[in-house]
Amino acid sequence: MKHIILLLLTLILCAANLFIGSQALSIREVIDVLLGGGSEVARFIILDSRLPALLTALLAGAALSVSGLIMQTLFRNPLADPSLLGVSSGAGFGAAVAMLIGGIPGSWMASTYQISGFMLTASMSFIGAISVIAVLLAVSSWIKDTTGLLIVGVMLSFLVSSATSLLISFASESAVWNYMSWGLGSFEGTTGLRLLCYGIAIAGVLLLSPFLLKPLDAFLLGNNYAQSLGILVQRWRTILLLFVGWLTALTTSVCGPIAFIGLAVPHGARMIMKTANHRQLVPSTILLGCVTTLACLLLTHLPAVLGITHALLPISALTPLIGAPIVIYILIKK
Repeated sequence: MKHIILLLLTLILCAANLFIGSQALSIREVIDVLLGGGSEVARFIILDSRLPALLTALLAGAALSVSGLIMQTLFRNPLADPSLLGVSSGAGFGAAVAMLIGGIPGSWMASTYQISGFMLTASMSFIGAISVIAVLLAVSSWIKDTTGLLIVGVMLSFLVSSATSLLISFASESAVWNYMSWGLGSFEGTTGLRLLCYGIAIAGVLLLSPFLLKPLDAFLLGNNYAQSLGILVQRWRTILLLFVGWLTALTTSVCGPIAFIGLAVPHGARMIMKTANHRQLVPSTILLGCVTTLACLLLTHLPAVLGITHALLPISALTPLIGAPIVIYILIKK
């Protein structure tokens, strides 16, 4: 029943994001477009702007939320999320290389960046994230302790963030502005082939999540218990890290760093479902992640709806407003 309620909330927010936006359209205009008609302007707003942003938010919410759930289970740490291992920082460094070095006059990337800015940024961001995952997997062959691996991930995050700061100090003002704008996160601008590739890559991996349920339930009770059940701890830890890394790398490269979704949503799902069973938690976490990102997407248009300004609110400024109170509540309750 709770899953049905979450699904209904997701559908309601999908409809709300189609009917409400920074550009005012009547209900009739939106319905006409959805039925295959409507004016050219209305079709562009719905089909090329609102619908792609909605689908991107759905995919990002599902990917980051289930990644956070896996991280918290694998490391048995309620404050673990995809950014903790340095994957998000690696993606940020890759984006910084594309934008900041590309923004330095006379650099070898400058002309390339101007021709295909989005693809260069997304590609370098993905490479940066995957590089961090590769380092973590290499280190995991020596460090068997999960806590030790977590500490290595945090240190990698600091190192990569320092390297990004050094790049910022040498870049031009316009390049720094582009990077800071990317760092605020956005579900807008992913259309056509980009959205199709992102959707296939995320949905294809999420469809494999049912195979992770038994190992996740075992890891919840510790490595020794997992071994007693016949779970190959080292192999499954590598698989889970790759699963999280892939989802996080893709989402960060496309949407920018989206904070707090992976941290707060799994806690919200546990509060709603009142269980630690991953057969219940995984689908509820995915649905609640979609609800959260869709709600944030809707709020980005609030200034325009109120007639204040046509500028969109940044996603990463909204997600902590939702996520931080949940985490604080969990810590106080415990």
